[in-house]
Amino acid sequence: MALPGVHRDRGELRIRESLEEICTDLADYIADLSEASVKERGVFAIALSGGSLIALMGKLCEAPYNKTVDWAKWYIFWTDERVVAKNHADSNYKLAKDGLLSKVPIVPSHVHSINDSLSAEEAADEYEFVIRQLVKSRMVSVSDISDCPKFDLILLGMDSDGHVASLFPNHSALDEKDRWVTFITDSPKPPPERITFTLPVINSASNVAVVVTGESKAEAVHLAIDDAEPECPSLSSRMVQPTKGKLVWFLDEPAASKLGSVQFCE
Repeated sequence: MALPGVHRDRGELRIRESLEEICTDLADYIADLSEASVKERGVFAIALSGGSLIALMGKLCEAPYNKTVDWAKWYIFWTDERVVAKNHADSNYKLAKDGLLSKVPIVPSHVHSINDSLSAEEAADEYEFVIRQLVKSRMVSVSDISDCPKFDLILLGMDSDGHVASLFPNHSALDEKDRWVTFITDSPKPPPERITFTLPVINSASNVAVVVTGESKAEAVHLAIDDAEPECPSLSSRMVQPTKGKLVWFLDEPAASKLGSVQFCE
């Protein structure tokens, strides 16, 4: 059973009873955005994250989506990546390739992963350069209020500490305003070296979806969505607020269990 809701200033909440419902709803949501973007622009530029998100996208590999989605028009990016080899167990690229990209007819040249032979700083610089070239050619749109790329969809997971992408609580990367892609070498969770989209890029997207499941993340969901408390840490999930785009939260009931002022739609 679906419990659609809204929360003042924090976007649309889609709270579902089961993981199965989240998977179906998420597949429908992504397929609909893909169709609309291809119809409007001829392409669909989507940025993925790691963690459990790829598994939750799994229905896209099944009927009807595997036949109805125009996979040849997809351009794939990553909101963040661990600076490890592409075949390493910690690689977000490997996770997506094994769980999604190898199962649908994506054009290989449309998959934009980091150069895993570079340092974190060099990889971030090169990834930003690649995105800038694709913005110039309009394969990726550009924001009409800044020079930031405007991805058609950025998909985010959230950890129990409230971070999205590789933007960790109270980290200096949260304050980056000029770069599109930055790097960190001191991740509080292994591996330490990562590249990540910055908040200005995330908040310039046409659509941002944050997908969170499990009771262990309920407190972080509360801190990210409900009215902030004075002692609340600086959480990237709370700082996700698309400037002109649309924000949607996909939550199962355990993850949403500590939410306060949610207005449910009948």
